[in-house]
Amino acid sequence: MEEVTGAQIIADALRTQNVEYMFGVVGVPVIEVAMAAQAAGIKYVGMRNEQAACYAASAIGYLTGRPAVCLVVSGPGLIHALGGMANANVNCWPVVVIGGSSDQNQETTGAFQEFPQVEACRLYSKFTARPSSLVAIPAVIEKAVRSSTFGRPGACYVDIPGDMVNARVDKSHVRQVTCCPPPPVSLAPPTEVLKAVTLIKQAQRPLLILGKGAAYGRAESEVCELVEGCGLPFLPMPMGKGVVPDQHPHCVSSARSRALLYADVVVLLGARLNWMLHFGFPPRFNTHVKIIQVDLCAEEMGNNVRPAVALLGDIRSVVTQVLEVFRKDPWSFPADSEWWAGLRHKMAANAEMSKALALAPSALLNYYSAFLHISELLPPDCVIVSEGANTMDIGRTMIPNRLPRHRLDAGTFGTMGVGLGFAIAAAMLERSRSAPRRVVCVEGDSAFGFSGMEVETMCRFKLPVVIIVINNNGIYSGLDADTWAQLANMGDLTTLAPPVTLLPDARYDQMMTAFGGRGFLVRTAEELRLSLQESLRDWLHPSLINVLIDPASDRKQQDFPWLTRSNL
Repeated sequence: MEEVTGAQIIADALRTQNVEYMFGVVGVPVIEVAMAAQAAGIKYVGMRNEQAACYAASAIGYLTGRPAVCLVVSGPGLIHALGGMANANVNCWPVVVIGGSSDQNQETTGAFQEFPQVEACRLYSKFTARPSSLVAIPAVIEKAVRSSTFGRPGACYVDIPGDMVNARVDKSHVRQVTCCPPPPVSLAPPTEVLKAVTLIKQAQRPLLILGKGAAYGRAESEVCELVEGCGLPFLPMPMGKGVVPDQHPHCVSSARSRALLYADVVVLLGARLNWMLHFGFPPRFNTHVKIIQVDLCAEEMGNNVRPAVALLGDIRSVVTQVLEVFRKDPWSFPADSEWWAGLRHKMAANAEMSKALALAPSALLNYYSAFLHISELLPPDCVIVSEGANTMDIGRTMIPNRLPRHRLDAGTFGTMGVGLGFAIAAAMLERSRSAPRRVVCVEGDSAFGFSGMEVETMCRFKLPVVIIVINNNGIYSGLDADTWAQLANMGDLTTLAPPVTLLPDARYDQMMTAFGGRGFLVRTAEELRLSLQESLRDWLHPSLINVLIDPASDRKQQDFPWLTRSNL
């Protein structure tokens, strides 16, 4: 008789489901689970905070289409991971969280870190379960992995009581479950596809909007063929960037407001009419706009605006259906149309405005001048991770993406603190490639603070991530050192300092050097270029470039506020 422990059963079940990565913070009662996972060939990455661990695991799910695992301890450990679960669920990224919990025979007794974990996780996940016995663990693990990827992807939770981890059972009694297959592919009704094609052909001002669903669905070849074959303008959402290269002549990102306002037919490809697209409402959208919605989730259809055509199905397959109709009856939107002329004029004007801001003479760098130099030096195939307020928004417009799934940011949930976890996940994946690409993490100083200790994780695993902190001494804006000193001399900073301010000229670069990485303090364009070039040459150490910019630096004037609010 061969006996196995609960930890071994969990590890073997995960390996059977082709789980390759586990991120977490271990302690009682899950240390043995991590050790068993390593013995089974799963890569375990110990993080400094469960929230960052869950962000990293979810990023693996988005980048590969297969979930990674976030392993956490009971009670507070799981609660820390809830933010990552919620972020994954809202972003529709697959991830499986495994949490240790109190021993079963101690429930309701006030056990160590006792908490209603299964109930709590139901708010943040698609599937939540506690195996009824050791022999049931593989079936529960398989269902968690399957549920995380089938339909609309999301987070799943498996609860493991502490007394299950080291309990033993005859291996022959364990219910073996094979690896779940890839998600089934569904097609849109052909009649609806024909309606969509007809509507596109009738449009005077068509627009494609590419969401991260198109990137997750690996639809880049098909979408590119649609754009080029039909001559259509497209607007990528932040993580839809790179599905078609940003430098493509049909990309109208720099005329975003005009494109949304005047388009009469909008094709949503894996994008949702939520706050990021101003709900599809006027005045940001044309009152009479017709929406063609492509999504794999039936419940998403008609949210906020009822679509003229709803194409329910796998995005890659549905776009292929549309292409098949156009191949039989070729059509292209006129390149010399009034619509294209207006978009190009607005794009050129905005490009000139950004260039003027970047080249404006100043003793201090601003967002635009810093990003001008950064964009000139970054490798074209690098993975860009970005978070922050102005840092993320301005960087999105100035740092192009040429490849799909090469941009990770705050996403649909607008979550700050995701950056370093995402970067660690991306760097782990790149390490496994025969020709790894650089991972560059561009952070606002406030955003960096949420998970800054993960620089130790980068140093520990020798992940050559390049972190660029755009440091303006605050959230949105800050104060210079002299003004801060004057405030401090006037009295209590808790009543005098603006709530958005952070410590001026904070030495984030020294955090990296403290753990053995490379740190650079930058004040000028020349220093920025030299430090970035040196960091990109170093494949052995992570680097942090602390870029001090004008605390008063801001975005260029916008036609509309970035956040659409209710008038109530």
